[in-house]
Amino acid sequence: MKAFTRHHERHRSERIGWLRAAVLGANDGIVSTSSLILGVAAAHGTPHSVLVAGLAGLVAGAMSMAAGEYVSVHSQADTEAADLQKEMAEIDADSSAEHRELAAIYVGRGLDRPLAAEVARQLMAHDALGAHARDELGISTTLSARPVQAALASAASFSIGAALPLLVAWLASPALLIALVVLASLAFSALLGVVSARAGGAPVLTAAWRVTFWAGLAMAITFGIGSLFGVAA
Repeated sequence: MKAFTRHHERHRSERIGWLRAAVLGANDGIVSTSSLILGVAAAHGTPHSVLVAGLAGLVAGAMSMAAGEYVSVHSQADTEAADLQKEMAEIDADSSAEHRELAAIYVGRGLDRPLAAEVARQLMAHDALGAHARDELGISTTLSARPVQAALASAASFSIGAALPLLVAWLASPALLIALVVLASLAFSALLGVVSARAGGAPVLTAAWRVTFWAGLAMAITFGIGSLFGVAA
């Protein structure tokens, strides 16, 4: 009998954990840092104060993103672990009931009852907890929470995103700083939308427009607030 060999395929869903954190971090880095720079510049801050504010925003934002993402994803991981522990206890307490529950899931997906019962029996014999985790709880190794990975991806991507408008502000002349930061940040945001859409298989134009619109809105609001304080001063 010819042995079955697994045909390995890579799917975009495998990237969802790090992709979500990386896109969120980079987008937040671009938007928050460029908005901070524009707010300080609009309030007639000196070039030095603009750069200090941008650098402080980069460091504080990266640490905040890492801590927030770690805590958030770790909470998800804790919930998954508790569900798995509960499921294991239920399997140990009443394996027959868990077999019927798993078979009912497969019937709901289209298998007839005898086949569903046999599939459930074989899967539970192979890995009972894994079968219930995947098909009852929706927990898989692909989509499971990874707190450290998410925290590092968020911090690194935020730093990269924040460094882009900060670099523009550092290189630009004071007279052109605001215009160049706005244009560069919108361009960076659009590029981020394109890259994330390509990586995730989403429509490119829609993603680019969505990211750019919200970046422009955030910068406009912060610039307006900075202008008000600048006039009051």
